[in-house]
Amino acid sequence: MMAMVALTAVLFAAVFALSYRLWKLRRGGTAAIMRDIPAVGGHGWRHGVVRYRGGEAAFYRLSSVRLWPDRRLSRRGIEIVSRRSPRGDEFDIMTDEVVVLEVHDTTQDRRWGYEIALDRGALTAFLSWLESRPSPRARRRQT
Repeated sequence: MMAMVALTAVLFAAVFALSYRLWKLRRGGTAAIMRDIPAVGGHGWRHGVVRYRGGEAAFYRLSSVRLWPDRRLSRRGIEIVSRRSPRGDEFDIMTDEVVVLEVHDTTQDRRWGYEIALDRGALTAFLSWLESRPSPRARRRQT
């Protein structure tokens, strides 16, 4: 009997976590496909939603059950390294309308590299968010 109660509690918690995650994803954001680099071929891509809040972009994977974002990008430390079209087996999950950005988060505590695949509207949103950051000179004067 105790095992059945424990199993029911675990099942209820899982359903709650998935429902919460779905609710968070449906509240808005920009569709994106993201992967950590280095990566080989077309492997490692994850569909999700990017949500912008002030100086941070949070990426929520569609297939994750975490209650928090899977990746966080700091607007202050983000650097676009390159831009390209999908290639090879990436066309299995992307169209030729998608642009793939290689970005590095150069903040002190992160120093990660990612590739983000965005359609034209999502690319405009991402670049607008990124370009609206304060200039480095403005940051120096504030300190």
